[in-house]
Formats: sequence, C-alpha cells, structure tokens
Amino acid sequence: MSTLYPLKFKTIFKDKIWGGQKINTYLHKDFGDLPNCGETWEISGVKSDVSVVENGSLIGESLADLLEQYKDELVGKKVYDHFGNIFPLLVKFIDANEDLSIQVHPDDKLAKERHNSFGKTEMWYVIEADPGSTLIAGFNKELTQAEYLEKFNSGHLTDVLNKEDVKAGDVFFLPAGRVHTIGKGLLIAEIQQTSDITYRIYDFDRVDDKGNKRELHTEEALAAIDYKHYPEYKTLYTPAKDETVHLVSCPYFTTNLLDFNESTVKDYSSLDSFVIHVCLEGSYEIKYNGETYPVKMGECILLPKVIHHVELYSERGFKILESYIE
Repeated sequence: MSTLYPLKFKTIFKDKIWGGQKINTYLHKDFGDLPNCGETWEISGVKSDVSVVENGSLIGESLADLLEQYKDELVGKKVYDHFGNIFPLLVKFIDANEDLSIQVHPDDKLAKERHNSFGKTEMWYVIEADPGSTLIAGFNKELTQAEYLEKFNSGHLTDVLNKEDVKAGDVFFLPAGRVHTIGKGLLIAEIQQTSDITYRIYDFDRVDDKGNKRELHTEEALAAIDYKHYPEYKTLYTPAKDETVHLVSCPYFTTNLLDFNESTVKDYSSLDSFVIHVCLEGSYEIKYNGETYPVKMGECILLPKVIHHVELYSERGFKILESYIE
C-alpha cells in the first residue's frame, strides 16, 4: 500500500443556470466547453461525484477507495469511527453571475429521516465581490411558521429576509435551517457537510433553456427552516498577517484563515483529523517528507491525518482557508 502524502484532486465543474465566467477569469480554472461554470467541486465524497486523485503515486484513485484502504490513517480515528467510508466535507468554489435561488438545507435528523443523508451546515468565504453585491442569510425578524407562510403565499417573502452588503473577505456561517442565497456578483469558497440536499423555496420565476421553471420544495422546506431571528449573521473576525486567524467552529468543521507574507511551519500532530487547504490568493509549496507539492490560487489540497508537520514555503505570500474536524 502506498504511503499517504498531500493529495490533490481533479476539479469537477458544474454548469448552472446562474453561473458565470469567474472560475476561469479570476481563479484561472479552465472549464472547457461548458457555457458557464456555477460551481467547482474540489474535494467531494458525494456518491454521484466522488473526487479522483490527480497527483503522485495514488493518481486515478477515488476518495472513496482511499477511505476504504487507509481508513483512520487518512481522516483520523474519531472521524472514521463516525463517518466510515464517507468523506465528511465537501469543498466548492461558487460563481454567482445571477442570484441563486432562495433555499434552505435540512439538519442531520431531518436529512436522515427523509433522505438517509447527512444534513448540510456550511460556511462561505467571499473571495471577490462586484460593487453593490449582496446576499441573504436568515430573517430580519422573528417569525412563526404561519407568518412565514403568509409572507410566502402573498409574494412578500423577500420583505422578511435579512439582506447583507458583501465585500471580499466577508465570512458567513450557515447552520442547517438558515434560509439563504448567494447574490449576483459574488465568488465564494464554500466548506460544507457532505450533502447535496437543497430545498428550493423561491427561484425568481426563472426558466431554463427549455422554458421550464426549476422545481420548488415549498412543503419540504417548512420543517427544515429555523424561524428565529439572530442579532448577527456575518462572522466577525479580525484579519491579521502571518498568524492563524480562527473563523468558524462547529461539530462538522473548524476553519481558520492564514494570510501569510512569509513561509511558515504547521504542526498538526495534536489533531485527530485530516486537514484541507483552500488557496484563495497567491501560491506556496508544501514541503513534506523530502517532497514538494505546489499549491496556487484556486487549488485545494488534502493533508491526510498521518501528516503531522509541514512547511508552507512561499516567496510572495499566500492566503488559505485551513479546515479540519475537532
């Protein structure tokens, strides 16, 4: 059995009715003949789209195969005991050339009952934002289900949604149950639970190239929605150079921001988890076990649990999201 090393995977490109060109023009990822690209799936254990290794001796192996072979050596004992042969996180880049649908995701309990799936808690890091860009996260006041339905049925749902002005560097944590949408003009990195279950609440009456509206999930969404109001929907953090800045912690993932002008060494020996890097800006090289693994903007890399110490070498600096499970 091959020795594990920092793993890169082939990007899975998804064209979407709302997708654009920034995956190519900003992140420099060529999506070929697709008319647009709304999402890339960078590291995925979703059964319909399992990632495949594109570097080193394990090239061509799927993430599912690696989990079966290496088990806790890949993801950590606690993670493997809980998730088995399903990789627990899905990492995406999202380019919203138009507003996405207003939607909500079920939590673990509801998703298990209805779909035999995990729920979908997620976080967004805004990589780039056109001037005037907005997104929706949660409600702007407390609602009952009956009040929500009254707004929905009267065509005034958007009146009670919390709209946020957005700029590059903003972070939003979206627990399952929070109504949300990404607004046009935003390029986002997303870390989420391994789930592809979305309840579409409202789609702005859009039609596809065949003139068909996309399916709505009005009834399914009712039991999934968190109707509470929260004082703050944006994740507040203080940016800092050349140190690890904590962004989000939840049972499903912890994510930090590393904005470095210089090389650094990371010690992951205390973690019982894999680590994922998502490169948002710049480039660096991971030096491990006498080998060098280059990472540039728009790329992601998976550090298996058995990797404890790495050097992140960079001449010009880098900005990455660092995610793992605590």
